[in-house]
Amino acid sequence: MIVGASLKNNILLLGGSGTLGKAIIKSKLFNNLNYPTSKTLNILNQKKIEDFLIKNKIKIILHCAALARVKECEKNKKKAYRVNVLGTQNIVKSVNNCWKKNNLSIKVIFMSSDGVYSSTSGNYKETDNLKSYNYYGWTKIQGEKAVKKLNNYIIIRTRFFNKYKIKFNYAAVNIFTSSIEVTKLVKYINKLIKKKFNGVLNVGGKRISDFEKYKKYKKDIKPCDKSKIFNNLDFKLATDASLNLKKFNRLI
Repeated sequence: MIVGASLKNNILLLGGSGTLGKAIIKSKLFNNLNYPTSKTLNILNQKKIEDFLIKNKIKIILHCAALARVKECEKNKKKAYRVNVLGTQNIVKSVNNCWKKNNLSIKVIFMSSDGVYSSTSGNYKETDNLKSYNYYGWTKIQGEKAVKKLNNYIIIRTRFFNKYKIKFNYAAVNIFTSSIEVTKLVKYINKLIKKKFNGVLNVGGKRISDFEKYKKYKKDIKPCDKSKIFNNLDFKLATDASLNLKKFNRLI
């Protein structure tokens, strides 16, 4: 869907087919929203991105496009690098070129992850050192480095889930995060845009175990020890990825 270029504050959503992208579209909170498919606008094609931004007079990019499944990133690191790192670098270059060539100022909202932290002790602040525990987290760190070259951006470090699509039957009582339901995250993104925030921000809810969180939405889910989850994997997951949300709570 392409909205008329004459409208003000046009927003480009990248990654509209993902969980977050679908929720953003469904929310109808974002006026003048453009959400082309990846076939129409491939983030690996810098020229197409740049042309699209200029033609549609984009003012805000919601960059949700990513290879986000940890297992897939581990199995196909080249693809993860292309999408999560090179794709983000292309967006940054395009935004910078739009400013230099056309005096078009564009704000980028980059969806990062709590996976940029080591995720072992919890209560991570935005100023803490970044240390990924798997390849997906590493690609997000590289994406952040690219976005920080811009003057106008929001980097959102978060974890989210869809309460209607909890497919697993077990959840650990001793894995902790600050993850939030995706519809809440969409509302927070909208608020941050309106507040004209600029910089890096942890976004989430209170520290809670996976079991306590998911049993609210899936009554028959069973508790387990984290070893039951980890023993079936050949890559690392978080044990305590909870976030320090003082900065977020002051803003919201």
